[in-house]
Amino acid sequence: MKHLTATLVLGLAALPLTALASANCPAHPKSEWVKEGDARAKLEEQGYKIRKFKVEGQCYEIYGWNKDGKKVEIYFDTKTLDIVKAEIEK
Repeated sequence: MKHLTATLVLGLAALPLTALASANCPAHPKSEWVKEGDARAKLEEQGYKIRKFKVEGQCYEIYGWNKDGKKVEIYFDTKTLDIVKAEIEK
């Protein structure tokens, strides 16, 4: 039993973090997405300092800092740039 528990724990630990942290953004046709460069510029205008900007499924995802200097990982709707999921340092 101990062996089975250890195997299960190690197996779960090996899951990619993105699989555990992903967001469920609505699907929009790519023709309706805000262009990546425009999205990045708009988010920076809102005070985000972006270290990494990427497409994650149907979301735009940023890693960086908000206007208060707190670390963030935020998923945005690709059409509206509404926040779908946010993890903000406390």
